[in-house]
Amino acid sequence: MTRHLKDTERWKKIVQSFSDVSVTVLADLVADEFIFGEIARVSREAPVLILKHRERTVVPGGGGNAVMNLASLGVNVLPVGVVGDDEAGSLLLECLHEKKISTSGVERLKHHTTPTKSRILAGMSHTSRQQVVRVDREPEPLDELHPVLLNLVNAAREYATASDAFLISDYGYGAASPRLLNFIKSNRCLANQPVTLDSRYRMLDFEGVTAATPNEPEVEEALGIKIGHDNQKLFCAGERLMKEMALESLVITRGRDGMVAFEKDAPPLVVPIHGSDQVVDVTGAGDTVIATFTAALAAGADTASATRLANFAGGIVAMKRGTATVSNQELLAAIDQYSATTSS
Repeated sequence: MTRHLKDTERWKKIVQSFSDVSVTVLADLVADEFIFGEIARVSREAPVLILKHRERTVVPGGGGNAVMNLASLGVNVLPVGVVGDDEAGSLLLECLHEKKISTSGVERLKHHTTPTKSRILAGMSHTSRQQVVRVDREPEPLDELHPVLLNLVNAAREYATASDAFLISDYGYGAASPRLLNFIKSNRCLANQPVTLDSRYRMLDFEGVTAATPNEPEVEEALGIKIGHDNQKLFCAGERLMKEMALESLVITRGRDGMVAFEKDAPPLVVPIHGSDQVVDVTGAGDTVIATFTAALAAGADTASATRLANFAGGIVAMKRGTATVSNQELLAAIDQYSATTSS
């Protein structure tokens, strides 16, 4: 058997073992709302389109999208986070229940606004839908002394003891903060398991994580640099992050330019984008990437294999509209497609 076939068979075995894996997710849970209107005419009040409302959907976004992707991959996922006592929070919890995801670690907080990103899409009845505006409803970040956070710490510790990996999805709303992680891991419940991080604004503040999956702009902002198309700057940035955060592995996502993976004592692994570089929608693709990468590490994959699988998954969801997930079957099909294409 050639090395190529050995690689693809190994990847498939990893994916097939996802059903035996449990992952705890400490997450900022966000509601992604999509409102579609059919273009009716131009308003006489202002130079704007008038849309006739056709449909509305609300799905888990932010850390909730990572949770949904893990469940879609067949992983037993245990979310820990906060939602408000509002409609968005109710709809978010309904989505988790429909997927048979336990919500006992999700706190329903009175007088709290569930972070909600409302995207208005316009189009004709037989044309593609285009996003025309986004409206965000955001609460003040949870105070680090808020009593609800103690419940999150206790839930995360309980779940972690029964998990194979721990994922942190930090969107800056306070339910997945560096301070909270420090409390959770103080009793060593995260010892000997991968701890992966996706942090929008403050990844350098987290201690004790073993892997991270930032995109290139997040790396540039964290390090105060501009990478552009300079691969040498990219490689240096990766090595710097590995050292400063004491990581075992790092994946930097680059949109249509694919990914670059870093691992101790190994050269950077450059992985081209899977599928077409003419992406349909990148909404939530980073959540899919870290979900798949974490599931693979939890299943015992090495960094290179986990990166390849995350790249397949990211390529699949980038061809879907809206906040999307990738299934176990889709991932296996992508491996087969890759195998057929590269062996021909």
